[in-house]
Amino acid sequence: MVRSELVSCLLQENASLAAAEVEHVVSIFFDEIVGQLRDGGRVELRGFGTFSARTRDARIGRNPRTGEAVKVDSTNVPYFKPGKEMRQRLNA
Repeated sequence: MVRSELVSCLLQENASLAAAEVEHVVSIFFDEIVGQLRDGGRVELRGFGTFSARTRDARIGRNPRTGEAVKVDSTNVPYFKPGKEMRQRLNA
């Protein structure tokens, strides 16, 4: 599911809302998650899962075309751990 499909599903379930309102709510939701992760926090949605950021260490990589060694800086990457309820519903 992509963002536009999420907005469409929410619009179908909430016909009284305008498309712009739903899009705005979805944008705020994602922006808040990203903001928390950027600040070093984590976001826990009970029954769904937890979003956090992990640091990937700096390393020496390889350019796939030339095989030349390339320095890759450390970076933060998002990480999602599904909650117990979500795992149970997926495996039911």
